[in-house]
Amino acid sequence: MPIRNIYLEDIPLDQARDHWDKLLLTHDLSSLLQGEEIDIKLCLGRVTANPVWAELSSPHYHSAAMDGYAVKSTTTVSATETSPVTLQTPMKAEYVDTGNPMPSWSDAVIPIEQVQKASTTSETNITIYKSVAPWQHVRPMGEDMVTTELVLPAFHCLRPADLGAIAASGHSTVNVIKQPTVAIIPTGDELVEIGTLPKPGQIIEYNSLILSSQIKTWKALPKCYPIVPDNKEDIRKTLLNAALNNDLIILNAGSSKGSKDFAADIISEIGQVVVHGIAVRPGHPVILGTIEHPDKKKPVPIIGVPGYPVSTVLTAELLIKPLLLKWQGIEHQKPVEIKASLPRKIMSPIGDDDFVRVAVGKVGDKTIAIPLARGAGVISSLVRADGLLCIPRFTEGYSHQSSVNINLYTHPSKINKTIIAIGSHDITLDLLSQHLSHNYNDTRLISTNSGSIGGLVSLKREECHISGSHLLDPETGEYNKPYVKQYLSNIPSSIIYLANREQGLMVQSGNPKQIKSLHDLTKPDITFVNRQLGSGTRLLLDYHLNLQNIPTDKISGYDREQYTHLTAAATVSSGAADVAMGIRAASFALGLDFIPFTIEEYDLIIPKYHLDNKNIQNLLNILIDKRFNHDIMEIPGYNIDKIGDIKCSDTSKL
Repeated sequence: MPIRNIYLEDIPLDQARDHWDKLLLTHDLSSLLQGEEIDIKLCLGRVTANPVWAELSSPHYHSAAMDGYAVKSTTTVSATETSPVTLQTPMKAEYVDTGNPMPSWSDAVIPIEQVQKASTTSETNITIYKSVAPWQHVRPMGEDMVTTELVLPAFHCLRPADLGAIAASGHSTVNVIKQPTVAIIPTGDELVEIGTLPKPGQIIEYNSLILSSQIKTWKALPKCYPIVPDNKEDIRKTLLNAALNNDLIILNAGSSKGSKDFAADIISEIGQVVVHGIAVRPGHPVILGTIEHPDKKKPVPIIGVPGYPVSTVLTAELLIKPLLLKWQGIEHQKPVEIKASLPRKIMSPIGDDDFVRVAVGKVGDKTIAIPLARGAGVISSLVRADGLLCIPRFTEGYSHQSSVNINLYTHPSKINKTIIAIGSHDITLDLLSQHLSHNYNDTRLISTNSGSIGGLVSLKREECHISGSHLLDPETGEYNKPYVKQYLSNIPSSIIYLANREQGLMVQSGNPKQIKSLHDLTKPDITFVNRQLGSGTRLLLDYHLNLQNIPTDKISGYDREQYTHLTAAATVSSGAADVAMGIRAASFALGLDFIPFTIEEYDLIIPKYHLDNKNIQNLLNILIDKRFNHDIMEIPGYNIDKIGDIKCSDTSKL
């Protein structure tokens, strides 16, 4: 169905936006722009087009965390203030600076301030007065991130720390969404360049400067064209040239119905006009349309903006900014809104949405909004304004001392569309985060790995929205329900199936120690690395050790803990341990062999009062998304036949 052309009839702003959106959608001009691979040094403020996965663990070796002496922790066990221990260097104590690789035989660092060289001892010996625990003052391989771990999701605006994380994970380039190029074309016989002393009847052309600066703040690339005189053919040629090399065209001035206002006619001849005139003040004669170029598959959007600077700026804020941000996958943040009182009566044309710039101050406990000069050409009102007051159409204005809503230009950022997950680590949470960003770029997921029980405690304290859990009750053989009942007895919650996953032993490639079962963990030449207390994997291990009557004190490394499956796998991969317990996916990610011995249930625990939250609804929608499910099934060791199903709708009834 063709889109109706609408000419200079001042339609409402919402209706104009609807026509504009339909036009863009018809020509497939509403979606994100393509990605481009660029040097990481140029990526600040850009938006990731794809998720960034770690290609390198950080640190990628066992690193000294302090200046001091690398030692074998067992040689320091007896050291006390009253009974110091002397170690010979470099055989049993080797000096290291912060960041140095740890000697292969060492597993701890004694800080330099805790070392003393006594005058009665050899210069090659050191005396210590305090023992160190295994891996104390050491940054183990993968402490920060592990190869294949999600560093950043797609559609994430890159901050300085993000660039450091990407570089640390082994990348020198990043695939980011292309910045839109925007042509700015000023027209008018009366215009002169900046720096020119204008004669009577001449106007310095500075709208291009304002527009290009606005466009830069919205992270797009402006291209300012030379002033085009009021000649129809010259304007036509310039528009066609701009359409060939830009994503958006802004035609400044010529949008009204004066004798030299050719814009609407020219655009109609080489493209389409869908809106000509919007009922806003200032900014009536706005044009919305497209330009067709014979060498391009798609038309190029064009916005004709009025020549008065205040009208130009307002049109850019209302129509240009949302489009540029949308193309780049950047959320259009609503400004901070405050209540304020008007110190005087303000009148408004009844048929327009009237945007009034205000200066804001505080008198005692009262916030005051002072309306500034309202002329469309009063550039000083833009300089002085602290905020914007909108008087809706069909409202004649506000009386003295009216309480009104003000949108502030400067405001603190509010991250209010974030889902916080604390609990058990699982690789699918990284995928969930990425798919949330892809499908709902105003929703993000931040996950912290504290273990299943730690997650339940955080839910009880109202520190998070959801928790991943895989707690096996040894008495009933059930997963999660008994623990949720115990820890969240006063918080009605829902338990949602996420996945069944394979747990087992992760060993080095080729299984050089020939580990076959849990009983092998007690062999004297086998070094184990465990998961932290309170984690579901630790509880599962203890459950099976108990079933098989395997004493934990016979397992070397049982008390050494890691907080995720990937870091446990990295410990084995680095040779710091022979075996760890974890999921098949982590073993696969680090190139380890895997010895399976059980299937466990991994669920999401969500308090019922969060279920109506839009962000949580988005998350639940992702659980049953076919693309998300497909990506999970690409990971070894998962079964998602019940994903998204409700295991228990209300745990308070258990």
